[in-house]
Amino acid sequence: MIKVEELTFAYIQKFCDFEKDIVLTNHFHTDWEADILVINQEGFSHEIEIKLSKSDFKNDFKKFYQNQNSGEKFLKHDKIGCGDYVCNYFSFLLPMGMIALEEIPQHCGVIEFYHNEDTWKTEFYIRRLPQKIHEDFYWNLVDQKDFLRKLSRNFYFKKLELKGKTEEFIFRNELGNKK
Repeated sequence: MIKVEELTFAYIQKFCDFEKDIVLTNHFHTDWEADILVINQEGFSHEIEIKLSKSDFKNDFKKFYQNQNSGEKFLKHDKIGCGDYVCNYFSFLLPMGMIALEEIPQHCGVIEFYHNEDTWKTEFYIRRLPQKIHEDFYWNLVDQKDFLRKLSRNFYFKKLELKGKTEEFIFRNELGNKK
């Protein structure tokens, strides 16, 4: 079975252009984490949510979040479906035939993949393009300076994780691993 990281890499290699797009993986924005977030040159954004099992897919529709300012609770896909969402597009990346198209809300794009474990090749099939959720540019809804600060902090912590240094600190880590 292909790992999420391997699938993410294969998808990015096939569909993303680092010369033109900002491509982030496991990026926290708004109230949840995007498996893949792509922001194009024009400022339109597309979140791709990877689901490898039916139960994981169904649980995505049970996720609810609470607005930090108002205290209001809402379901993730209700928020996306009504346009109250930071990204312009939302898609699922799923194994071939795992979920019937009719079970997936119309506003969601559907990308299926087939991974051949013998040749280690992954093929992607766009089954449905996502509907545009709203017309606002990502940068009109997200503060660019705050975005860059969070990105640089996350990069620093990832660098420490890769080097295995977080366990070696002999001083108190005041920064923590805040998202």
